[in-house]
Amino acid sequence: MPDPAPVPRPWQTATVVATRPETARARTIRLALDGPSGHLAGQHYVVRLTAPDGYTASRSYSVASPPDDSNEIELTIERLEDGEVSTFLHDDLEVGDTIEVRGPIGGFFVWRADTPALLVGGGSGLVPLMAMLRLARGPARGDRSDLVRLVTSVRSPDDLLYAAELEGHEVTTVFTRQAPPDDRRGAGRIAAADLASALLPDATAFVCGSAGFADHVTGLLRNLEVPVERIRVERFGPSA
Repeated sequence: MPDPAPVPRPWQTATVVATRPETARARTIRLALDGPSGHLAGQHYVVRLTAPDGYTASRSYSVASPPDDSNEIELTIERLEDGEVSTFLHDDLEVGDTIEVRGPIGGFFVWRADTPALLVGGGSGLVPLMAMLRLARGPARGDRSDLVRLVTSVRSPDDLLYAAELEGHEVTTVFTRQAPPDDRRGAGRIAAADLASALLPDATAFVCGSAGFADHVTGLLRNLEVPVERIRVERFGPSA
């Protein structure tokens, strides 16, 4: 049985200590918490915004940074044109500002760098998987890169999160609409062959993306005879 996930803390005030662009539509925000996060790779935080009239809006965002002993976490947030929270976090939030957060949350979609894992992310579904990949490559557990493989699916090279960090590593990137000129695979939807080439023996698959993407990948994994109990899925909707 896996260890129980940390009990989520109450709402707390987090301070923005750094920001950086990931793509034209995605931004990573580094937050300093009251104390160590204690999160596991794959967990998320809820961000709550409160207007002067008392109106509140909240959204859940996965943690992109790996577990460590610090009191800082990174959230990578995609800007949605009609998103109440994401537009504020992109357009108005600055270093030194504070926001309310609650977490870490989630106990099923977590990885502790102790068993083989296939990470499959669509678009911004790569974010929690990046925490897992960083954990595998980081000092907390020693280099466990041998345990993990990543397959990510994006529309075009301009949409790929963490592109510089992923370059040169054993990562399969599927471009669905526009592939770079030197990509031998060409553009197209993620297929069973993309997963089969990255599937380690006895690996647990962690799938994160839109509902349609998650269902499609789950079907491919089942066709590859991956047992249901070794497929963990996290879906998100248009306002996630």
